[in-house]
Amino acid sequence: MNAPVDVSFFARAAKPLTSYRKYWASRFGASKFLPMSRAEMDQLGWDSCDIIIVTGDAYVDHPSFGMAVIGRVLEAQGFRVGIIAQPDWQSADPFKALGKPNLFFGVTAGNMDSMINRYTADRKIRSDDAYTPGDVGGKRPDRAAIVYSQRCREAFKDVPIVLGGIEGSLRRIAHYDYWSDKVRHSILVDAKCDLLLYGNAERAIVEIAHRLAAKEPVRDITDVRGTAFFRRSTPEGWFQVDSTSVDTPGRVEDHINPYQTTQEQAAAQGSTCAKEEGSGMPEANPAIQPMTFVANPALKQKLKPPPRDRTVIRLPSYEQVKSDPVLYAHANRVLHLETNPGNARALVQAHGERDVWLTPPPIPLTTAEMDHVFDLPYARAPHPGYADENGRHDGATKIPAWEMIRFSINIMRGCFGGCTFCSITEHEGRIIQSRSEDSVIREIEDIRDKVEGFTGTISDLGGPTANMYRLGCRAPEIEAACRKPSCVYPGICQNLTTDHGPLVKIYRRGRALKGIKKILIGSGLRYDLAIQSPEYVKELVQHHVGGYLKIAPEHTEQGPLTKMMKPGIGNYDKFKALFDKFSAEAGKKQYLIPYFIAAHPGTSDEDMMNLALWLKKNGFRADQVQTFYPSPMATATAMYHTSKNPLRKVTRDSEGVDIVRGERRRRLHKAFLRYHDANNWPVLREALKAMGRADLIGSGKHQLIPAYQPITDGSYQSARRKNSTPTAGKAASTAMRVKPAPGRILTQHTGLPPRPGVTAKGPRKAR
Repeated sequence: MNAPVDVSFFARAAKPLTSYRKYWASRFGASKFLPMSRAEMDQLGWDSCDIIIVTGDAYVDHPSFGMAVIGRVLEAQGFRVGIIAQPDWQSADPFKALGKPNLFFGVTAGNMDSMINRYTADRKIRSDDAYTPGDVGGKRPDRAAIVYSQRCREAFKDVPIVLGGIEGSLRRIAHYDYWSDKVRHSILVDAKCDLLLYGNAERAIVEIAHRLAAKEPVRDITDVRGTAFFRRSTPEGWFQVDSTSVDTPGRVEDHINPYQTTQEQAAAQGSTCAKEEGSGMPEANPAIQPMTFVANPALKQKLKPPPRDRTVIRLPSYEQVKSDPVLYAHANRVLHLETNPGNARALVQAHGERDVWLTPPPIPLTTAEMDHVFDLPYARAPHPGYADENGRHDGATKIPAWEMIRFSINIMRGCFGGCTFCSITEHEGRIIQSRSEDSVIREIEDIRDKVEGFTGTISDLGGPTANMYRLGCRAPEIEAACRKPSCVYPGICQNLTTDHGPLVKIYRRGRALKGIKKILIGSGLRYDLAIQSPEYVKELVQHHVGGYLKIAPEHTEQGPLTKMMKPGIGNYDKFKALFDKFSAEAGKKQYLIPYFIAAHPGTSDEDMMNLALWLKKNGFRADQVQTFYPSPMATATAMYHTSKNPLRKVTRDSEGVDIVRGERRRRLHKAFLRYHDANNWPVLREALKAMGRADLIGSGKHQLIPAYQPITDGSYQSARRKNSTPTAGKAASTAMRVKPAPGRILTQHTGLPPRPGVTAKGPRKAR
C-alpha cells in the first residue's frame, strides 16, 4: 500500500508555526474568550491590544470560525488579540472600541463572501444571516472587507491593515463581479490595505506579526508566501515573464498541455512515471529512451529558464481584462496554472501605474501544525456577550451557523476535486492537510466532556469533503511538479492514493468512545472516490448515515459535467448500488440526497430536460434548488463572463460556452429541476413545445408534466382547453400524480457554500 504524501515535503523551506520565540505579552496567558470590550481587556490586565481582528461574523470561539482560529494562533505566539465583531460601519467610532492596536488591524468579511452572504443567486437581498445572532440580516455591509478596511484607516490612519478571509482570497486580482456585472479591481485597490493574505493564512499571519513586532515596516514585507501588495516596478534580480508565453492567447501551434499530468506527458514520449514497488525511482526500461528537452530554434541563446523563485508572470492588466473577455479568460487560466505551492510562480497585474504583486501560494500546514492549530484552547461557544440574561443562546441570541457546527469536527482542509463552480481550491488549495487521528479523538472527547447540550451524537467528521482525509499523491516529486487542475477529472489520476483505511479507522475509534452514541457524516461525499473503497462505503452506510446521505452529482448530462469537471452519472449509479446493498444488509431504510445545479455554464435547455426526466424516473422531487452562482475567481465564473472555456487553451476562435443568462431562461432551468411543482407547468409546457418535445406533456408514465393545470378550488383544468374543467375522476387521478413522494425530498444546494462555513478558514463546499 502506498502511503499518501506528507505535506511536510512542501514545508521543508517553511518555518514551523511553533518555532517562533513568543512575544513578551505571552506572560498574560490564554484568555477564555478573546476580549470584545475595554472592560474585558481590563479584566485580563491589558492596557492595549497588539492586534485587533475586525470581522463580519459574530464572534464564536470555535475552530470552524476564521476569526477564532487566527486569533488563537496569534495568542499562542504571545500576542494580545482583541475582536471587533459586526461593527456598525456608518462611522469610524466602533472601530476605536478597543483602542489603537500596537501592531495591525486584521480585517475579514467573515466565513463567507459578504455579497454571497447578503444576496441570492437572483441578486435579491436575503432577510437572514446565519452568522448573526437571531439569524438577522443586514448586520454587515456589501463588500464588507473594503468598508471595514476603510473605517480602520479612518480610525487610526498610521496602523497597518492586513486583509484576509475568503472575500480577500477570491478577489486578489481583477475579477468579474456578478452583482455589478463588471470586472472590478483587485480588492487591494479598493480596500487600500497594506497587505492581503490569501488562502489559509496561519503561516503568513504569524510571520507578519513577528516582523511587525520587530519594527519592520509593513511596506518592506514582500517575501511572505500567500500575500498580495502594491509595487511600482519589478525589483532588481527578478525575471519577468509575459503570461502569453505561458499560455498564449490567439492562433498558435499546439504545444505540451500544461494541464497534463507528468505521466501523461511521459506517455506521449514513450516513457513512464510509474514507480517500482518499494523504490523511489521511476521504473527503468532500457528499450525506451528517456525524455529530452528539444530546443526551439526561435529561442536560441535563451534556453536556460530563470529560477522559479525569482520569476514573476505578468498577467494582462486590469484595464485589458476589463475590456477584453478573451484576455480575462486567459488570465484566469494562467492564475489556475500557478496554484500548486510546489511549482507556482509569483504573479503581477498592473492597475493603472501600480502593480498588484502576488507571491506564490502558502505552503500547506504539516499534520503537526494542523494539530497545533486545532488543539488550541477554544471555548467552542459564542462570546458570552451574545447570551440572554440567563446565559443561554436561544431565540434572538442564537447563531444558526454555530448551532449547525456545534458538535461537528473538521479533520482536514483542501480539495483536489477542482470543480469549476467551487472556490475551495483557490482558497484552501488542492493539497490535503490532515490532522492526526489522536488530535481528532481528543476533540471528540472535548465535545463529549465540555460542550453544553451534547447528547452523544457527533454531527460531522469532515471538511470541504467527507472523504479526502489523508489522500494525496503517491510521490511527492510528482505532486510538487503537477499542474493539473483536478486529481479526479476526467478520471482518478493513477498517482492518487484512494485508500480510505485511515478514515475508517477514525470512524471506528470515534464511535467506540464511551459516551458517543453516533457519529454522523454531514460533509458532502465525493462518491467517485468512495467507490474505490467498498469497505469505507460499508462502514459509512451501516454506522454513520442518519437516514439520508447527501452527495452531489450536480448533473446527469455530459455537456454541463465537462464544464464542471465532475464525473459522469455512472459513478453515482455504482455508489447507489453499494449504498443500497449495505443498507439492506444492515436492515436499514436509507436514502441518497443528490444535489443538482441549474443554469451552470455549458448547460442547454435539452440538458435540463433530460435531467428532469432522470429525476422523475428515479422518483426524486426537489424541495429547494439553486441556480448557478458566479462566485469571484472561480473557473465557471470566467466561463459565465467570457463565454470561453479556460479549461482549454483560450484563443479568439476557441470553444464557446453556452451561458444561461437572463431571468427567463434561468427560471426555466430551475423549473426543470422542480418539474413536479404545478406552478412551473405553464412555463415548462411552453418550453417543451418550443423544443419540439410536446410528447412529454401528458399523463403517461414516461411523460414529464400533465396537460392539466390546478385551479384555486383544487380541481384541474386542461392546458389545451382552459375554459373547460375535467371530470372529477380525472382531476383526482391527476392530483395523485403530483403528491410528493415520501422520503425523496431534496435539500437546498447553494453553490458557494451549501451551508454555513465549517472549515477553519472559509466555507465548506459539498462535493
